Amino acid sequence: MNTLLIDNIGELTTNDETLGEGIGGRIADAAVVVEGDRVAWVGRAADAPAADDRFDADGRAVLPGWVDSHTHMVFAGDRTAEFGARMAGESYAAGGITVTVNATREASDVQLSANLERLIAEGRRGGTTTFETKTGYGLTVEDELRSARVAGLAADAVTFLGAHLVPSGADPAEYLDLVTGPMLDAVAPFVSAVDVFCETGAFDGEASARVLEAAAAKGLATRVHGNQLGHGPGAQLAVEHGSLSVDHLAFLTDEDVEALASSWTDWNDGAGKRGTVATVLPACDLSTRMPLAPAKRLAEAGAILAIASNCNPGTSYTNSMNFCVATAVLQMGLTVQQAVRAATLGGAIALGMHADEWVDPRGAVQPRVGSIAPGARADLQVLEAPSVTHLAYRPGMPLTAAVWRAGGRAF
Repeated sequence: MNTLLIDNIGELTTNDETLGEGIGGRIADAAVVVEGDRVAWVGRAADAPAADDRFDADGRAVLPGWVDSHTHMVFAGDRTAEFGARMAGESYAAGGITVTVNATREASDVQLSANLERLIAEGRRGGTTTFETKTGYGLTVEDELRSARVAGLAADAVTFLGAHLVPSGADPAEYLDLVTGPMLDAVAPFVSAVDVFCETGAFDGEASARVLEAAAAKGLATRVHGNQLGHGPGAQLAVEHGSLSVDHLAFLTDEDVEALASSWTDWNDGAGKRGTVATVLPACDLSTRMPLAPAKRLAEAGAILAIASNCNPGTSYTNSMNFCVATAVLQMGLTVQQAVRAATLGGAIALGMHADEWVDPRGAVQPRVGSIAPGARADLQVLEAPSVTHLAYRPGMPLTAAVWRAGGRAF
């Protein structure tokens, strides 16, 4: 296999504290050697081994590719009118999901695939190398199944979200039986996790618990949309059921924060007890004009944080992780290093991709993601800046200069 030397790196973020300093394991004057699809060597540029090819980073910062652990990118249609109304003062209550459900049901598989591929290409140009995406805009057995199949053609992880909303006109109890029975049976071979929208107007705590229990019985991991529109049981349910993550988290009590933090008490880089990641979605909080999730409070308590885009057509129509990281720093109170770690390694932990090997939806065995360390998948991005600090120092600027995914140049 050919090898590639990326050297003359001004600041390298490895996310491995055994390789560098501080949060992110940073190395100055660094170099990376890529062999095939994996990182082969990391260290000071002066010590770098020879390689077949060379890329001169010219003093710029290099960091892992973004890991976007929460998106809804299998959809059709547009909700511009809803967004405009919200900006004019109307509140968000999740009802707009029905508009997307209707459009998605009417779209062909080709149209859904083309839209998904367009969004992933946009994300690649912004430094995202790993994408999770969900079903949830079909809400029939047939449409949820085809959404899962479409998602699996391009995404790195597929999550079943039949428990997104009770469809208009459906009986809630009958629909819950469908989600936890025939619908789950149909999609299970095509997904790695199951999600539930535990929220007023969607699924209450009892119904959400049923979804999580049904997923566990199928041997699937779980996630929870929780505490977005008001305080509810989502965060506690996620911890109690050992969910990979609970996402949104605008409304948390001290008990919720403590539960999320203490879920990691015995965890040590993948060994021992595995807790629940607290995933914050800054772009969504801004778009819905809801309170920002208390990311700083969660971090200070000891919770493992992830930052994701929540790319969807209604409440967060962006997959710019650069924007999400800048917002987490400027408005949520995280340090730049905390935010970068949450948007890379944190997302990988939320997807179970941070340690050992994992299998993607196409059946390919993949090495770990979220870090730049020997053995990790070679997912790297170069910033048009000497430091990751510029992500918040120069918000909104197109700072992504180059991207590698699995060792291949992606941008």
